[in-house]
Amino acid sequence: MKFVDIKFLLSVHKLAQLPEPTLPEIAFAGRSNVGKSSLINALVGRKGLVKVSGRPGKTQGLNYFEINNQLYLVDLPGYGFARVSKGMQDGWQSLITRYLESRSTLTCVVVIIDLRHEAKPQDRQLISWLQQNDIPYLPVYTKADKLSGNARFKNAAALDAGHTIDPRERILFSAKNGLGKEELERALASFAKIG
Repeated sequence: MKFVDIKFLLSVHKLAQLPEPTLPEIAFAGRSNVGKSSLINALVGRKGLVKVSGRPGKTQGLNYFEINNQLYLVDLPGYGFARVSKGMQDGWQSLITRYLESRSTLTCVVVIIDLRHEAKPQDRQLISWLQQNDIPYLPVYTKADKLSGNARFKNAAALDAGHTIDPRERILFSAKNGLGKEELERALASFAKIG
């Protein structure tokens, strides 16, 4: 699947603002500063489409991007150590949970995990929750270029074990050198059932 016609659609802050459920949707979830924006930009081949920030908590709504008039990519607010008020974090959590539970056109949640760190409880909770709710998900381990080959495979194996993930069901990814990009494109096209 090639990303040609890409446009930012809207930022959703309450469910009533969601677009009509006419296209398949793929949501991107991950802890703050895990490389979510960089991954989406690399995937669609547009450097500044999604704003990359060193400040956790930059994404504050469900950001919708329309791809080729066939698909929505939905950038979810990061969870974890965002430097925002507890009230704001709780508001995001509620919005995200209700979106994930109720959106009929959601075909997959890409769970983005930093390959350089050990398994985190919040990622484990999200994966477990998605499994319990029968929501399809795809783990993607980012920042793979930051580790050498041996360390990369060692860390990936530790994350697989920590999250009980089959290595064949996740992708190693680098926004910098393109590792895993084609594999991710194929996987997303398959989830969205588009050529």
